[in-house]
Amino acid sequence: MIIGLSGYARSGKDTVAELLCLNYNYKRVSFADPMREALYVLSPKIDSITKLSEYVDDYGWDIAKQNPEVRRPLQVFGTEVGRKQFSSEFWIDISLKNLEDILAHSKLIHHGKEGHLTLGFVGSAMLQIIPAILKQFNSKFPKVMFKLEEMDNQKQIEGLLSQEIDVGFVRLERVPRSLEIHTVLKETFCLVLPKNHPVNKRNFKNLSQFKDSPFILFDPEYSASYYEKVMQIFDGCGFAPIISHNTIHASSIYKLVENNLGVSIVPKSLQFGYDMNVKFIELDAIPQRAFLSIAWSKNNRNPMLQNILQLINPPIEPLLKNVRAAKI
Repeated sequence: MIIGLSGYARSGKDTVAELLCLNYNYKRVSFADPMREALYVLSPKIDSITKLSEYVDDYGWDIAKQNPEVRRPLQVFGTEVGRKQFSSEFWIDISLKNLEDILAHSKLIHHGKEGHLTLGFVGSAMLQIIPAILKQFNSKFPKVMFKLEEMDNQKQIEGLLSQEIDVGFVRLERVPRSLEIHTVLKETFCLVLPKNHPVNKRNFKNLSQFKDSPFILFDPEYSASYYEKVMQIFDGCGFAPIISHNTIHASSIYKLVENNLGVSIVPKSLQFGYDMNVKFIELDAIPQRAFLSIAWSKNNRNPMLQNILQLINPPIEPLLKNVRAAKI
């Protein structure tokens, strides 16, 4: 049974919906949610300085929507933009997709499956983190279906907001307010050198030894916050790097380093899973650390989501040790 609730602002719609979900196991679908999420991503300025996303991050949607400068673009986006640029039922169609997901979950149960999860991930997460998690999860929930999609950080955030993916593994430390984030791995950085380079772990002193060397780094589009942290490493060592190449793939970095076209800096976990003529020197004396985090939407109603979050909530290092031991 589908129940529709409509009424004036602050008339109690959310309270009734919450009671229906709590007491009668209904699933809540709000037409306003996709509008807010889409407008948050676009983030127009609400005054000469402040962007909408910044205002929402500071105050939350409940307070932000009371501001006329926020309420106005919401109303325009929900009526004029949606109807004129797309269709008269554009936002309804998006909301109904959530109902389709609920029905799809029911069909999975009917066919003997317990549910499904769609995971987005940056490439580095597939080397150790995701295999370790999936192995552990599959042992507890063997009837859950997985879909894996490699995506950059921004695509994952967009996918989480639209609920096209349930979980994202990102190289970010901050996400929009409607999402949650939890660090699963905090690690040191490593210097990457050709295997035949004269500098090794014994005679390495500090990064300033390479101030005249070209560096091959992950592209800023991979993660602006990650790139900024790498730049902080160079600042702390007292020089600006000569950047010869940017790429989004670790394998491309290693291939260029292998051919003596430069050196690089990567998170420590990226030394595993590649068979190339490069070597790694851990930069454990610098304060900067790389983070790999899991992100998800607070509004996601997928019942399998909590199961994977409970698995990740304890420290993930024991899972990684099992994977490393298996490889050895």
